[in-house]
Amino acid sequence: MNFFESPVTLLAGVILLSYVLGSIPFGLLLTAASGQGDIRQIGSGNIGATNVLRTGNKKLAAATLLLDGLKGALAVAIAWVMTPPELGDRAASLAAVFAVLGHCFPVWLGFRGGKGVATGLGVVLAMSPLTGLATCAIWLAGAKITRISSAGALLAFACMPVMLFFLHGHSFSQSAKPLAGVLVALIIFVRHRANIARLLTGTEPRIGQSSQ
Repeated sequence: MNFFESPVTLLAGVILLSYVLGSIPFGLLLTAASGQGDIRQIGSGNIGATNVLRTGNKKLAAATLLLDGLKGALAVAIAWVMTPPELGDRAASLAAVFAVLGHCFPVWLGFRGGKGVATGLGVVLAMSPLTGLATCAIWLAGAKITRISSAGALLAFACMPVMLFFLHGHSFSQSAKPLAGVLVALIIFVRHRANIARLLTGTEPRIGQSSQ
């Protein structure tokens, strides 16, 4: 077997590529290119779409959301393409986890990235379209009802691994997707720990309000 065709090498390549793709800080790049300055100096200091929205530029926030989601979906899609069928499921699952890790902890920004929601939605849509659509619907509904973006996101990603479990089986030998879903959800919950504390005290800003 050629070294570059070995399963370990292929999966290592998936991990590296997915992390690099996930770590592209579109929110930071777009706000800087549009003359909005450094998004890390605005609102919560986060590089994601919710904080970009605090610049008042809805189109820029929408572009950030879309691109952050697309980079996650692309990482999973490339993993499917670059690995043989017998490795596809595990490769896609690894890609999902490491794309979200790259977004949340990019080495280029001192491991201080976004909170993973858009990229998480992108990887889940690519990994399991039905689960991804349901996760998006729960996020939007939760955010609309509560008027709190983080509440909708946390509800959606709490439900997401459960949906993967029922759709793709509970055994790792059947699919690695449910485990990937748990890990993605855990990363997103860790990145939202400050939001969770504010939700518990009733001080989390609503959509359109400024953030500390």
